[in-house]
Amino acid sequence: MKKLLFIAFLSLSFSGFAQEFTLGPKFGLSSTKVDFERENFIPGDAQTGYHVGLFTRISFGGFFIQPEALYTKTNGSFQINSPQPGGGTGTSTFTEDFNRLDIPVMLGFRFFKFLRLQAGPIASIDIDSDLRDANNTVQDVDYEKATLGYQAGIGLDIGNFILDAKYESSLSTITKNIGSLSTDQRINQFVLSVGIKLF
Repeated sequence: MKKLLFIAFLSLSFSGFAQEFTLGPKFGLSSTKVDFERENFIPGDAQTGYHVGLFTRISFGGFFIQPEALYTKTNGSFQINSPQPGGGTGTSTFTEDFNRLDIPVMLGFRFFKFLRLQAGPIASIDIDSDLRDANNTVQDVDYEKATLGYQAGIGLDIGNFILDAKYESSLSTITKNIGSLSTDQRINQFVLSVGIKLF
């Protein structure tokens, strides 16, 4: 809550110097895939999620800053190859549920009054993420409380609507261990959003 109030205060502070200040709701869908740096983890297919929240935009001519605060719910799937008694390996499939507060801050330029190019950092705060149907091998998963990543993409302004299409990737791991297995797990996703300018 303190972070949200800080973003609102910062946006309002800048609005007095900006040529344009915009605020409104934002929502959309994402296609999420988890990634690992260990051979015994096999990423699964991309999973569909959603996000909803608020955005602000502060414009200075063709340059703009667009902070957002979004509740994001998405999933990830993967398999683990683990040794079996008597030799050989077995494969188990798992699904993760991610519930996060995402705070991207897009920096960019606007062209032709409707086209935007943008990129910037995203901070993600874990709200309640867990591993579904965990077995004895992977009972404990400690998700990082906060992670850092980046987003980049394009946007369109059509009347009071904004459309954003962005790619997101992690700069820090979301967990270093899944059960007794060490790993470096990260999230990659494509994000499609719609926003409505209230003013």
